[in-house]
Amino acid sequence: KDASPERLREICGRNEHFYYLDLEKNSGLSAAMKAGIDASFSEYVGYMDADLQTTPEDFDLLLPHMGEYEMAMGIRTGRKDSFVKNMSSKIANGFRRMMTHDGVEDTGCPLKVLRTDYAKRIPFFTGMHRFLPALIQLQGARVKQVPVRHFPRMAGYSKYHLWNRLTGPFMDCFAYRWMRKRYIDYRTAGNNLE
Repeated sequence: KDASPERLREICGRNEHFYYLDLEKNSGLSAAMKAGIDASFSEYVGYMDADLQTTPEDFDLLLPHMGEYEMAMGIRTGRKDSFVKNMSSKIANGFRRMMTHDGVEDTGCPLKVLRTDYAKRIPFFTGMHRFLPALIQLQGARVKQVPVRHFPRMAGYSKYHLWNRLTGPFMDCFAYRWMRKRYIDYRTAGNNLE
């Protein structure tokens, strides 16, 4: 509806180092993230929302930590959301933290950088974006949280409200706990494949 595919193609056409992916149909945030990670070929992969509530400049706050951590993510400071959104986010984050024990303060912050080799091994499912730190920790990954700026929404609109911010994540927490018990994490010691 917002002509973003045309805008992305135009921007990528001006810069040989920019790439885009078009999904056949709108499949949601988790599917878009998986497609982007699957297509990545750089050492690190990062993402942010397009609503302009965070700024790409703050990637510069995350990148210095990538030598020591497998994931660096923002913690939104001075949040510019409504009281209801802030309160529902606080409740959802508290419940998710209790269920996952990932120690992450603000999993909903849409500014994250991951080592691509770890990102490609994350088990993906619809709604997984809420559990990205917990899912990468299944691999023994370390997560660094860094304060980043937060701005009033300038574009688009939130598809989340109190009900879907709490019910979907509530069910997904149990799915995550089931997956955590059955997750297969391995490292090869050697091979003769080359």
